Parts: sequence; structure tokens; C-alpha cells
Amino acid sequence: SEPDALLPYNITNLFIVSPTAWQKQYDAVPASAGDSAARSKQAWTAFAAHAVGSGPFKLEKLVPRQQLILDKNPDYWNKDRIPRVDKVVLIPLPEANARTAALLSKQVDWIEAPAPDAIDQIKSQGFHLYANTQPHLWPWQFSFEKGSPWQDIRVRKAANLCLNRAELKSYLGGYMTEATGVYEADSPWHGKPTFQIKYDPDTARQLMTEAGYSASKPLHVTVATSASGSGQMQPLPMNEYIQQSLKSCFFNVDIKVVEWNTLFTNWRLGARDPSAKGIDAINVSAAVNDPYFGLIRFSTAKAFPPVATNWGYFSTPETEKLAAAVKHAFTPAEMNKAAGELHAALVDQVPFLFVAHDVGPRAISPAVTGVVQPQSWFIDLSLVSKKE
Repeated sequence: SEPDALLPYNITNLFIVSPTAWQKQYDAVPASAGDSAARSKQAWTAFAAHAVGSGPFKLEKLVPRQQLILDKNPDYWNKDRIPRVDKVVLIPLPEANARTAALLSKQVDWIEAPAPDAIDQIKSQGFHLYANTQPHLWPWQFSFEKGSPWQDIRVRKAANLCLNRAELKSYLGGYMTEATGVYEADSPWHGKPTFQIKYDPDTARQLMTEAGYSASKPLHVTVATSASGSGQMQPLPMNEYIQQSLKSCFFNVDIKVVEWNTLFTNWRLGARDPSAKGIDAINVSAAVNDPYFGLIRFSTAKAFPPVATNWGYFSTPETEKLAAAVKHAFTPAEMNKAAGELHAALVDQVPFLFVAHDVGPRAISPAVTGVVQPQSWFIDLSLVSKKE
């Protein structure tokens, strides 16, 4: 209904399934299951458990919350990407120490997000550590609903100035990039923010004092997070570190831990939903691959829940105007300029506690070769080999 210069980015998120395979699952649902909508819902559930497998791997077995087994697809159309291994077994281990113990005991060959305090031990035993910058943001997303303390920009700025990101990075063994915005200065979409996100606790305390808070009258806020989850890095230790850091600037932070899928669902429902009652901020990591994913879905009314993930209902006349300019920027130069201006406006309004960018650390057995660490979450397992 309107021009959209971001369409080439957005179509990469339109996933195509086999109509024939889906129809087979639909036809298997008895008519007694209900109307077409009810049958369709059951068909999608069945389809998810019986993936077609037209890529380099085929689905052999899926046991929810236990394991996923992928088999090599010898008939894959791209002969250069036929897997070097016959089988890949994926096991969910949400707790970092459990993953690390499984690797060190050689129960597994590969783990994502190893425990930070075990990095030296992992390296000393000959395992390889891989990491790379990713288009990712690990934030607190503030609520702008009536009565939210984050409606005061002094409070939002104070939280950002009170956090020592360099110390947090050290705490994580160096495996994060400090966030000073959605995008950093090396990105063409960074722009020129006026507000500089840095560690300045004295200014943070001054802002909090101006806002009416003090050591004897701290601001109580509650953040919802998960114990684990895709892109969440080390959510509990990181939030506990933030909790202690912000205490020095008159914040009293409560951490509400919920299951990852529940948190993710609540993210889409928004701060106005009953599920968010008592929650002032939500900690859901985000992919920021392009100006829609990184900027527009967090700064416009059209992205308010349940349409998209503007959980806190943040929008200003300026961000609306600049977002429209981004969608009408049809050359790279125009896009860089428009996105940079929107990013600068976003940072200046600080709708997030900007914390970190993930670098996707993974620890892998020296027997595993051919690993190419990408600048994304999508890693090519077809290139990987294992020495027996």
C-alpha cells in the first residue's frame, strides 16, 4: 500500500514451505477435528515435526526438548555443499555450566555460549573458541506506558550512563561488544547521535537526583528476562551485574525470570498486555540485520504490538518522520543517510538500556574442522568435518 525500500531485506524473512507436504499433513487430520482453521492448526503442528528436508540435511528425528537428529542429504542440488558428516545431533542444554561440562567430558563436540568463567579451562584442554561480531542487540526495552518511570528521559539516560560495559565485557571473558546504540560507529546506519552512551556514574547520579531519586529514595524497577534463549547470551549473570551496577545510581532492580518462549510471546503482546503487569522493562535480544529490524520496529506506531515488537510503545513525531524517509530511500546513499538520522534520533531518545552486541562464542572440539564463523547466527554445517 506504500513504497518500501526495505522490501529486499524483508523478503529474506518470508519462509517458503512445500504446499504438497503441508497438504499431506492437512489431509491426515480427521474432519472431526473441527473447521478448516482447526485442521490447519493441527497440520502446521504436524508439519513442524516432519520437516521436508530439501536442504543439505534431512530431518531424521525430533524429540521436543530432548534432541534433533539431522541426516546428510546426498541428493542436495548443490554438490559443493553436500555435508561432509553423515549426521548431526543437536541437544538442548539451556544452562551454560551444563553445556560446558558436556564439552569438557567429551559428551558433545560443540557448544554454544560456553560459561565465561570456564573459558581458560576450555582453551587449556585444546578446544577451539570461535567468535565474530553479529547484527545483534542485547538491551532492556523500556515501557513508555502511563506511570512508567522510563517516561522521564533523565532516568533513561541515567541508566545508560551508570553501566560499565567494559567491566561487563571482562566479566564475560571478552565475548561481547559494548553497545553504544543499535549500530556502532563503523556502521553506515550509525549517524551522529548527540547523546553519547558511555560510563559516567557521576552524571547518572546527578540526573537521578534531578528526577527526584536518591540513595534513601531509590527508583524501583522490574525487568523481565529468561534463564536462557536464542541470542540471550548469559542473561542471568548479565542482569545480575546490571542490577548491582544500577544500584550505585539509585536504582533498585527486581529481576523477573520467565521461560524463554513465554518471554518471547510476551514481547509480541506488549507492555499493555496483562502478562506485562508490574514489568517496567523487558530483556529480549534482537536481530538488527537491517533498518527495519534494528530501527523501525522499535520506533513507530505501526510496529506497536501485536503487529511487531515495539513492546514499550515508543514513538515520537521525529522517529515517525525519519522512519518514513527510510522506507522511501531507494539508493544506498539515501538509505545510509536516512537510517543514520533515524538511528541518531533513537539513541538521543534512549528507549533502551543499550548493553551489548553478541559475538556468538562457541567452543568446539579440535577434532571438528571446517568451521567458518559467520557474522550472523546462520552457520553452514555442510562445511564441517570430524576426525575420528
